[in-house]
Amino acid sequence: MNTVLINGTVLTGYAKLENCAIYIDEKGNIGDIFNMQRFSQKDFPKDTIVIDVQNSYIIPGLIDTHIHGIGGYGTEDNSPDSILGMSERLADFGVSRFMPTIYTDSEENMINGVKAIVEAMGHEKGAIIQGVNLEGPFISSKRIGAQNPEGRRDVDLDLFHKFLEVGKGNIVCMTVAPELKKMRQLALEARKHNVVLLAGHTDATYENIIEGMQCGILHSTHFFNAMSRLHHRNPGTVGAIMIEKNMKAEIICDGVHVHPELVKLLIREKSLDNIVMITDALKPTKQRSGCLYANGVEASISKEGAFVSKEDPSLFLGSSLTMIQGLRNMTNWGIPLTDSVQMSSSNPARIYSIDKVGSIIPEYRADLTIVDEKLQLKALFIGGKLIRDRFA
Repeated sequence: MNTVLINGTVLTGYAKLENCAIYIDEKGNIGDIFNMQRFSQKDFPKDTIVIDVQNSYIIPGLIDTHIHGIGGYGTEDNSPDSILGMSERLADFGVSRFMPTIYTDSEENMINGVKAIVEAMGHEKGAIIQGVNLEGPFISSKRIGAQNPEGRRDVDLDLFHKFLEVGKGNIVCMTVAPELKKMRQLALEARKHNVVLLAGHTDATYENIIEGMQCGILHSTHFFNAMSRLHHRNPGTVGAIMIEKNMKAEIICDGVHVHPELVKLLIREKSLDNIVMITDALKPTKQRSGCLYANGVEASISKEGAFVSKEDPSLFLGSSLTMIQGLRNMTNWGIPLTDSVQMSSSNPARIYSIDKVGSIIPEYRADLTIVDEKLQLKALFIGGKLIRDRFA
């Protein structure tokens, strides 16, 4: 079906185009982007559907590359149905693609988690499963964060190959601690299989990070969180990421994990191309009913908006962020929407080599998120198909 979206402000991922229209061809690709002055319905096939987006923003589909769960569905369930539940719920928040993220855990649980994600791929009714994100298990015991310390492992190439085998070519990335022994061998093997390694849950020194960069570890997991701190005598992981221009960084823009002023500092100091917004959201995020559990722990929402243990509110569990709320947060902090869209769509697509998505360019897939001036979701297209419509 051919579709034309009219009367929109298009944020391509790198530029802002006002009073525009987008033509989506029958293959689900972007056919053209043009000014409304050129629009004439007779220029398109007779069966073309015309949708007036009412001056809304048309942005590339949001891509969440680090998420554990949403809506009561989580990767810890080790269930294809739960992964597909995540897919459907994420579409409600403008996400077109996502990478379900597996916690550090026992070998059995991690393997079963990979299998569940792979089995779910191709059966989505919402956001597309882009592949598997492994958060560990080759991480530091000193920066374990919310991961299961019993699942933490030293570098084990045999286990890495087991992940690759059950992942069937769908392991996209893995969080590692660059200071661990045999990390160079792991990094070289990962490059052979197009697995992106991220420095995270790490107690690395500045020199460790440089060594990691030399063997291809050029991305980092949830910047500022679960990593060695900035110190004037050794910049640590935080300092290395800030200093080294080629080092990329995830950032959780909920205002809890990282103070808004530090988010703005990161954007000022690093090339915008190298920053990726993530949610790191947990299973009970936007859950509609029932008890809230995050990785087996009963949870509640703190006054700051993150998940904490219900039994011990001092125990911080993690994020309840959605990508679309992240856009709102950054706008409220004075960050231009063009920048936050680039961090949420274009950058992850480029860094993870997701072909022909993440930008609004002719011949790219029509993954499009449409939001109004308050950044409320109005519609979501994935591959040219209308998945959510809230214009009525």
